[in-house]
Amino acid sequence: MRTASIKQFAIDLYNGISNHNVFNGAAALAYYLFLSIFPAAIVLLSILPYLPIPHLEQAIMDLLAQALPKQSADLFTGIVNSVVSRRRGGLLSFGIVFVLWSASSGLSAIMQQLDITYEVQDSRPYWKFRGTALLLMVLFLILVIGGFSLIIFGGVIQDRLIGLLGNSKPLLILFATVRWIIVVVCLLLAFAMVYYFGPDVEQKFRFISPGSVFGVVLLALASLGFQYYVTHFSNYSLTYGSIGAVIILQLWLYISGMVLLLGGEVNVLYERSHPEGKGRGGAIR
Repeated sequence: MRTASIKQFAIDLYNGISNHNVFNGAAALAYYLFLSIFPAAIVLLSILPYLPIPHLEQAIMDLLAQALPKQSADLFTGIVNSVVSRRRGGLLSFGIVFVLWSASSGLSAIMQQLDITYEVQDSRPYWKFRGTALLLMVLFLILVIGGFSLIIFGGVIQDRLIGLLGNSKPLLILFATVRWIIVVVCLLLAFAMVYYFGPDVEQKFRFISPGSVFGVVLLALASLGFQYYVTHFSNYSLTYGSIGAVIILQLWLYISGMVLLLGGEVNVLYERSHPEGKGRGGAIR
């Protein structure tokens, strides 16, 4: 097994970032994700009231408030709630097809950028390419609903145990840890699905890969760091007014897109460092 040194890995990663225009690709992803994130949220929030899971919508909004800077979280929840409150019933008909199609545009852009990362020319016909993007969109919706359902049911169990055993600190720490484990597992699965279905290459599905672990850790650190920066060192609302929230959301999407592409680069380098892995263009050795 051929294992690259850390120094050589860093050099190869730098070259991959440069050759594949990762920064420009992340900017393109931020644009398409911005256009698709609101339709995706509208579809999700239109489905939630029909599910027998109490407080699911509020749980998702609470996590957004924790993950995003306050201005962007307020912008996101305000726009989505405004649209959904007027069109909730109509979306669960033909309209949901159009909204899903719009929401999948961001995933289509991710697939195109991953083709560049893997150095392949996508050979999938248009219907299959867009169908894969739609499939990923639906899988993400199921993943979000399933993940938060587990968190909510865990909260119900926690409340019952507190009623029986009392409000003990170890119990609270245990359930807080379980909730974050669920979030991390969902993120790992999301990254794994993108890296498997996204590029037009032959590969085995891996729930845990170097790129997905790298991406999840880096995304968490980048999100926390960006949130801290916006909160303590910058005031976009004061400088740009009401458009500041839009700028913050775009910057966060840019960071997320960059992390996703960097994870793809890590996976490619890992595959090329192993004899049984993929060579250039995603070809099986």
